[in-house]
Amino acid sequence: MLPRERILAALAFERPDVVPLQIAAMAGGLHEHGRKLVELIQACGHDFGEFDWLTVPEPPPPEDYDPDGRYHAIKTDAWGTTWEYRIFGIWGHPLVWPLDDMAKLAEYAPPEAPASTGPEVEAEKADTARHRERYYHLAGGGAIFEKLCSVRRFEDVLMDIELDTPEINRLADLIAEHCAACVARALAIDADAVAFGDDFGTQRGPIVSPRTWRRFFKPRYQALLAPIVRADKSVFFHSCGQIDWMLDDLREIGVRAIWPQLPLFDLPELARRCRQLGLAVQLHPDRGDLMQRGTPADVRDYVLRMIDAMGTMEGGSWLYVEIDPGFPWANVEALFDVARELRSR
Repeated sequence: MLPRERILAALAFERPDVVPLQIAAMAGGLHEHGRKLVELIQACGHDFGEFDWLTVPEPPPPEDYDPDGRYHAIKTDAWGTTWEYRIFGIWGHPLVWPLDDMAKLAEYAPPEAPASTGPEVEAEKADTARHRERYYHLAGGGAIFEKLCSVRRFEDVLMDIELDTPEINRLADLIAEHCAACVARALAIDADAVAFGDDFGTQRGPIVSPRTWRRFFKPRYQALLAPIVRADKSVFFHSCGQIDWMLDDLREIGVRAIWPQLPLFDLPELARRCRQLGLAVQLHPDRGDLMQRGTPADVRDYVLRMIDAMGTMEGGSWLYVEIDPGFPWANVEALFDVARELRSR
């Protein structure tokens, strides 16, 4: 099989020739492990493209360090949020929210949305066509809840949503409009799939009640996903936390693949449920206990058990790898070793 065919088979719950693989080359892990991680990723390869372009990211400038030598950066993004970063390459914490005061909403403007026409789009479409001759092509669609909580305080967002204020609805619509432009761009370049990521779960259950989620978030996501579904493209959706309650809803609005927080699920039951729904699963080994505090043998055993429990060789799932700061190098090597072993069988 070509790499693209392998992912298409997994999405269709058909048997692939080997375990499909997706690697996200994350800046934090590359910064910590350096050239040896670049070489490991390039030697392994995956089904979503080439890695000949991959390099170690440029180190942070001197001003991004405290006098004691610890990384500590303060940056303001295009949405007007000022972030504090303590680990290079890892999402920071907001320090200043542009909509701390909702009275500012009337004059608030999101960043310029991506275009869906023009010479740049045509050039990207041509690049995508060449990519899809061999590899699966994934584009980004954005997030609603997480963006809400970066432009306004988390606790205020929760209260506003529960009170169903006109302001929080207008803000959510502004963000959804920006996401819709990302979707239009993805469709214009003819991507295979569009990925979204919104963490709706705690370790035990939903952050907002399922009823509130279905009132506030589901219709907005349904509208966002509708043109993707009409174009016969796939939707990938990531959400950390316990989201068992949300799986039926996600499939109903057109999601084809999910990236869940696997340690919170019984894997055989998750496999059964997702096969029943027609939801493929991106299998990301636990980046907490397993990758940070486990042994190389633990990593290997977990991945093999996970692939077996999810029935990956019968279709419906693939291995997904990200390397974050804090992963011992022996565990990183073990993860790539077992990935390459699974792809050589």
